[in-house]
Amino acid sequence: MLEDDIAEVLIDAATIQARVAALGAQINADYDDSQNPILVCVLKGAFVFLADLTRHLTFRHEVDFMATSSYGTATETTGVVRILMDLDRSIEGRHVLIVEDIIDSGYTLDYMHRLLVTRNPASLRTCALLSKRERRQVHVPVDYVGFEIPNRFVVGYGLDFGERYRNLPFIGVLKPELYQNRT
Repeated sequence: MLEDDIAEVLIDAATIQARVAALGAQINADYDDSQNPILVCVLKGAFVFLADLTRHLTFRHEVDFMATSSYGTATETTGVVRILMDLDRSIEGRHVLIVEDIIDSGYTLDYMHRLLVTRNPASLRTCALLSKRERRQVHVPVDYVGFEIPNRFVVGYGLDFGERYRNLPFIGVLKPELYQNRT
């Protein structure tokens, strides 16, 4: 069972769901139907978070997806961000909310933010489920944060290691022996 690979449950499922609802309420206070923002989900890790978050939003909005890579199959970022899949539509003149699973070094979000700003959105905000502030190497603007977490290797609720563990309903710390020699 996947749960056997978890050293510790960092954030349980009920706590995640309560915080996602609270984030939805915060975002609802900042947007309305007239703005019709585009939520840009950063694949693959943020898809579970986006699915739950969007159900708490009371305003009209659209969803689009981007896929990036800065890790490959390693546990440490390479610092080089690649766009694997771009948006399907123009964001020019549109309000945009980037929905990210975790902000670690900040390289990916910094790259995405700089790229999307060149496309002239009406506004650009960011919502991240998790933030590892102590790991930040690049300052990035984050408007909504679910949880600040310590520098631990976490999986679950969309976050993976080697495409596994995304289906866990909680955020857990992966046992170090499972990833230490795979950088």
